[in-house]
Amino acid sequence: MHNKPLVYFLCTGNSCRSQMADGFLSALGGDRYEVKSAGLEAHGLNPRAVKVMHEAGVDISNNSSNAIDPDILNRATYVITLCGHADEHCPVISNPNIVKWHWGFDDPAKATGTEDEVMAQFRHVREQIKLRIEQFLRDGE
Repeated sequence: MHNKPLVYFLCTGNSCRSQMADGFLSALGGDRYEVKSAGLEAHGLNPRAVKVMHEAGVDISNNSSNAIDPDILNRATYVITLCGHADEHCPVISNPNIVKWHWGFDDPAKATGTEDEVMAQFRHVREQIKLRIEQFLRDGE
């Protein structure tokens, strides 16, 4: 029985940003929302995303990296794209009642530099996503 609103986070590879959003909404609002995430392709879970989420007290290590499922897409309450590529290439949503939003975040997987600099970018994006999830839980938008 699906009585909680379903939030479907979409990204290009379902490896970083959509996984972080999935993790935070599941941890902070899993009692209120059913949470799923997917990508245009499944790139596998990014180990750095798992690490920075663990630092924030959220375990996403058992999450899977999934390609978009049209059935889930069309029963979602909210479809939220987290990167421009996914926003532009999102499959057609046939259900007119679905609320579709685009929350753009930089891709931390594209960060360059030392390991510390790359991890700093992952943490920065993690914090931006957490703030956005908290706003959604507070304001419903």
